[in-house]
Parts: sequence; structure tokens; C-alpha cells
Amino acid sequence: MKERIKRWKIPVGMRTIKTALAVILALSVVEQYGASPSKVVFATIGAISAVAPTFTASLLACLTQICGVTIGVLLALLMMVLNVPDMVAVGIGIIVILTSYQYFHLKLVPVLPCLVLVNICLNPEVEAFAYSTGRIWDTAIGLTIGLLVNTLIFPYDNSRTIRQTMIGLDQDLILFLEDMFDGDTRLPETEALEGKIDALESQLVLFSEQRLLRRKRQKRVLQQLRSCEDTAQELLVELETLRNMEHLGCLNEENREALRALGAQVKQVCQVSPHTTEDTVVNYHVARVLKLRQELKENLTERKR
Repeated sequence: MKERIKRWKIPVGMRTIKTALAVILALSVVEQYGASPSKVVFATIGAISAVAPTFTASLLACLTQICGVTIGVLLALLMMVLNVPDMVAVGIGIIVILTSYQYFHLKLVPVLPCLVLVNICLNPEVEAFAYSTGRIWDTAIGLTIGLLVNTLIFPYDNSRTIRQTMIGLDQDLILFLEDMFDGDTRLPETEALEGKIDALESQLVLFSEQRLLRRKRQKRVLQQLRSCEDTAQELLVELETLRNMEHLGCLNEENREALRALGAQVKQVCQVSPHTTEDTVVNYHVARVLKLRQELKENLTERKR
């Protein structure tokens, strides 16, 4: 029963709360200053569209919606000037709008421009210019309030998520080395590490697209995190080199003790013999991995401060 309840539990995130707040504020403002009978609908759509995961995405949503409404208005007016039949005008206009959204790879659903187009084309009693300016104004109210709420109230900051990803990367690194030198012939895979590094890159992109109030701190933190990502990429190269060695050499005592100090169980057993080329190569790369790991840890410690 507990597992079933947990499975059906729906978490309410901060973005959901901010969206609800943006809609409430937008409705309050548009009620007083709205310019059209359908002001509630357009303000609501605008507010919801503007609360995006990043500041860049929010700004793009605002520009897209305003431009979309404007395009819908212009298309409708053009069809009226050309005396195109109502249904034909709607069909042509929707094709143009949808094609434009696809061509420019816009992720927002083009509801607003299509609504404006249909209302102007199919309602002869609608005064086109007043209707158009009213729709743009009501949408702008929702978009502006949504953008302000998204930017000023608990702006999304995923730097902690990035740091946790790096900590998990460090743990996977130790397990990788432990599996590499556990004495059997099965070599570890690098897919898990590659997945974490890919996730790290995605999170860094999100962080760079934020507009946090403390911009200087954000730039400094982003530079540190990018440095950590570069170190992680170098680590991955070293680990892939180790895994692709045709003959795995023996660890020297220094690297063996360093791995044990990290909690790795080194079970590789080697005969006492002069160091071979494979031994030299493997110890060089292991030492390089340990050095890069230390750099990563130092960057994370500096970031935490």
C-alpha cells in the first residue's frame, strides 16, 4: 500500500507554484487594465508561457508569443484585404503559422496566433485593429508578469545539482579503478561515466542561461564549473585509454596505496619482476587519473566556499 501511495504521489515543484502565482497576478492586473473581452484567456496563456526553466527560455517565450500574435493579426488583415473566403483564409493562415514555427524550431504551441487569426477571419463584427491591439496588450501583460515572477522569485539555480553530479562522478571513478584492478579479466565500462558527463553538460547549459540577481557570482561559479567539466572530460579520456590497453600492466606500490586510501579494494596480484612497458604506461595513466581527480576535488571545495 505504501509503495502504491508513493507511486501515485505527485510532487509540487517551485516552478509549478511560480506558474500559479504568475497566473493569479496576471489575472488581477488584466482585470483592471485589460483591453479585450477575452483578456483573461490571453493573459493566462502569456503568464504560463513565460514561466520557463531558464531566463533565456522565458525571454524567448515572450518574444515568440508577441511575435506570434502579431503575425496572426497581420495574416488575418492580409486575408481581409485580399477578400479571401473565410475558411480558406483560416486554412492558409494556419498553414503559414505552423510552418513558420517548425522552420524556426519554436517549441511553444502556436495557440495564440491561430486564435487571433480565426477570431478575426470568422467574426465579421470584430473590429480588426482594436481586437488586434487588445490581444497583443493582454498577452503582453501575462508575459511580463510571468517573466518577472520567474526571474525575481526563487530563480532556478541548479549549481547544487551540478555539484552533486560531480560528486557522483568521483564515486564512479573510484569504483571504475577498483573494477579495473580487481584481479579478474573483465574490464569496467565507461558508459556510466559518460552519462554523468553528458548530464553535467546539460546542467551547465541550463545554469549559463539563467539570469540570477548576483551576476558576478554566477559568472565566477560558471567559470569554476566549466573548469570542473573540462577536468572530467580529461578523466574520461584517461580511463578509456586504460580500458583499451591490450595488456594491463601492474600497479606500482605508490598508486596501489593511493587507491587504497580512497577506499578502493585493489586485488590485482603481480609477480615481482622488473617493470615492463605495460607497467610504465598503466602507472602513468593511473597517476594522471589521480592527479585530475585531485584537481576536480579542489575545484569543488573552492566552489563550496
